[in-house]
Formats: sequence, structure tokens, C-alpha cells
Amino acid sequence: MSETQTQSATRTEVLLDVRGMRKVYEGHGRSVEAVRDLTFAVARGDLVCVVGPSGAGKTTLLKCIAGLLAPTGGEVVLEGTAVDGPPPGMAVVFQEYGRSLFPWMTVRRNVELPLKQKKLPKARRSELVHQALEAVGLADVHTAYPWQLSGGMQQRVAIARAIAYEPHILLMDEPFAAVDAQTRADLEDLVRSLWHRLGVTTLFVTHDIDEAVYLGQRVLVLSSAPTVVLDDIAIDLPEERDQLTTRSSTRFAELRGQVFAQIQRAKQQRGAVEPA
Repeated sequence: MSETQTQSATRTEVLLDVRGMRKVYEGHGRSVEAVRDLTFAVARGDLVCVVGPSGAGKTTLLKCIAGLLAPTGGEVVLEGTAVDGPPPGMAVVFQEYGRSLFPWMTVRRNVELPLKQKKLPKARRSELVHQALEAVGLADVHTAYPWQLSGGMQQRVAIARAIAYEPHILLMDEPFAAVDAQTRADLEDLVRSLWHRLGVTTLFVTHDIDEAVYLGQRVLVLSSAPTVVLDDIAIDLPEERDQLTTRSSTRFAELRGQVFAQIQRAKQQRGAVEPA
């Protein structure tokens, strides 16, 4: 983290603090160091994107933050408490929306399911489900089943389920990789809109450089494995963004070039250490 961003984090409340995280996979008589040293902080209410070359450990990082994997070294601290299992104040939206929704449940019941685990009263569950489906533009299809919806609509259901849970932090793992370009643009705008409206802290992992620059306040660029943070880039685009104006601006092109250059640097470093 740069000195400016470190000072900024100290002036605001740090929600997520990743401290020297390391992950080594053991098996079949060998060990693979996937993540060497990841250190960064995310302030409450931030929208931070994470990019890196293929195999950079982005999903490993997210699984450790979500408490699904235990780090080999270092720690992940959420709201002042070390993560040692799935935190109650966290929601995750995965890339494979088809596997995360139950096909035998209606849209409404899919969104409501995590709220039952929180043991909320039925009236409150109904209110949260309605608000979430309305927020993602699906209030009129609440009785449909996931298999009756397009891929983009299914991912909206997954997002609605996450925000209905009222999480303190939302993790998104390449959530739009499986949809077409137009749907992807619509979903990007939906995420920005929901973030502005709800103020939920969001960590968004993507392999798409343009998407990271368009969405984020910051972009964390990861190196090739074993992974470290190569750069932490502040995105100084206007808060109000749209697909045409923002992406055609000179500053967007400059920021995209900055991120792209770091990704290329990571690839070159990997090539330099790989055997011929």
C-alpha cells in the first residue's frame, strides 16, 4: 500500500485487514507456494477491485478472506476479529451462478434462504427479499425458477440474495465472467448503483482490467504466484460513471494503461523464473 493510501486508511475505519497472508498447498510429496505475502487494508464503505494474471492466486485470496481456506501464515482480520471460519457479516457472489442457486426453489425462496439461517422473523424476511429483488430489477419474477431466467437474470438473483443478507462486506469472485458483453455492462452498472445506494464494503475480483478500472475506487494488482501486491492504484475517475462517457475518457485510458503495464510486468517476472 502506498504512503498516501496508508494514511487514508488510518483516517477511516478499516473493515478488512489482510496482514502478511501466505498460502502453501501441500500434497503428493510436494508443496506449492501460491501466495507469498499479501498485505492490504479495505476501509468501511470502499469498493476495491483485485486483478492479476491467470494463476495469480485471486481465488485463493478470496477463499482465505471468506474463511473457506486457512492461510499458512499471516492473518485476515475482519472488523477487528481474526477470520477462522466463514464470518457472519459476509456475503459472497460466485462466478458460477448456476451452481449457487437451487433450481427447485423459486427466485423468492432462493433469496430468502440465508435469512432463515439468521432466524429473522417472517415479516422481516419478506421485507428484505422484496427490497433486494426490487433493487436488482426482479420484483416481478419472484415466483419464477432460476432455470426459467437468463444467465444475467440468474446472477441478479445471486446478487439480490447477497444484499438481502445485509452483509458488512460483499465479496465478488469474477461474477460476470460467464455472461455476454452487454449483460456484463448492465451488471457492472448495477453493482455501482447498489454500492452507492447501500454503502456496503465490496471486494471485487476480476480478470478484466477495464472492468476493474470502471468499477473500483482502488485497483489492487497482484503478481504471478507466489503472489504479492504489485501495486495499489487509486482510481480518480468521477463518482458518477457511465459505460460510454467514462470508458472513452482520456483518464480511463491512462488508468487502464497503468494497470495493464503492471499485469505485463507480472507476466514477465513469471517468465523469468519459469524453467525453459
